[in-house]
Amino acid sequence: MQKILLLEDDLNLNRGIALLLSREGYEVRQVYTIKEAKEAFQKGDYALVISDITLPDGTGLDFGRMVRAGGDTYLIYLTALDQEIDIVNGYDTGADDYITKPFSLMALVSKVNALMRRLSKVQAQIMSSGGDEPVTLSKKEFSLLLYLWENAGQIVSKESILEHVWDIDGQFVD
Repeated sequence: MQKILLLEDDLNLNRGIALLLSREGYEVRQVYTIKEAKEAFQKGDYALVISDITLPDGTGLDFGRMVRAGGDTYLIYLTALDQEIDIVNGYDTGADDYITKPFSLMALVSKVNALMRRLSKVQAQIMSSGGDEPVTLSKKEFSLLLYLWENAGQIVSKESILEHVWDIDGQFVD
């Protein structure tokens, strides 16, 4: 069972998200502050972190940087901050997705399922090009390589790459 750390200070929203994700078969650890989230993250092995940004004890962006520095855990920001600069800052901290409130709970569950499917594929595959030295790739580099590998021998459009690797329409990708 894949584990998700959910950092959301709105009790009802936290409870609703956790309930839906639990029904999908995920183990969800609910936390409400950055302090709780840091403690839980250091003790657990989470496949995904879903984090609000505006929290009572600080900014979720700092917590997101800690998540990103700690390994290859997927990171989704779930926030009311919907200005372009906020979204760019979210992606700059290493977010895999940025969802603004209000949002559809079913769309969130679909995005989580898509990320978890991708994680399962990544864990199941070892790529080899015949070289002797292992090459360390960032999560995005690996996702891009995996997408191109899965579509070997085919022409893939820029839009298709942005949709499958970045899950966005490319407005923040240069």
